[in-house]
Amino acid sequence: MIKCKKIFLSALIVGIVSSTFGGSTISEAAVDKTEIHFDSEIRQADPDFVERFNYFSTQEVSSLGKLESRTRYMSILSALLGCQGVDEFKSVLNIALNDGLSPVEAKEIVYQATAYLGIGRTKPFLAVTNEVMKSKKINLPLESQSTTTLENRREKGTAKQVELFGEQYQDFWKQRDINYMLAANCFGDYYTRTGLSNKDRELITFCFIAAQGGCEPQLIGHTAANFKQGNDAEFLTNVVTEIQPYIGYPRSLNALAVIKQVSEEK
Repeated sequence: MIKCKKIFLSALIVGIVSSTFGGSTISEAAVDKTEIHFDSEIRQADPDFVERFNYFSTQEVSSLGKLESRTRYMSILSALLGCQGVDEFKSVLNIALNDGLSPVEAKEIVYQATAYLGIGRTKPFLAVTNEVMKSKKINLPLESQSTTTLENRREKGTAKQVELFGEQYQDFWKQRDINYMLAANCFGDYYTRTGLSNKDRELITFCFIAAQGGCEPQLIGHTAANFKQGNDAEFLTNVVTEIQPYIGYPRSLNALAVIKQVSEEK
């Protein structure tokens, strides 16, 4: 299994995936529902590009990634938040809400993204999410998923950090102001919410960080946390495969390198 993973990673790095998985090997059943909806002007002006991109991003990538639909939607939406693809986020969210992703799950993805991207980058996505949900006659606000108060958020946030990363985080919040903020806000305000499991939350965090790029030290820690939650190296490699069309090769290759590093250290 390890040898197979190394071969697959090497194939991506040298750029031979497309020649290895030619069109004749892709099953028609592999076509997914998230085809990029280029407007008619682009379709007319750039037909070759539209044909090849949509084939790659739907038939080819779906055949390689092998994720079930809910996980795939969560991964793509999180990656689009990370890379600031708000137009495609709106398109994919429309499809996802019709295909099994719940409104609560969608909202929780956007909420948690704020801890990793900042409100300056997530506010437009919150507005788009509300717009899409209103168009589908989904009543807002949704039922609250909060489990903490302003008085206990730091304590419960620390408990969540210890649960995910280990006992060394018990006094982590005391070391400096940013550590307190991480415990109270990132984990106390978001990770403690219902609506998504620990496994889900570590998955979307991996996608936020991988997609924005330049945060590989943080990606290492959350890759290890994913492993602890059962999202192993093979699973995360499939996630990167699925989000590659949305974030590009450089960030995908960096994420694969982190997966490989953490897997070897583990």
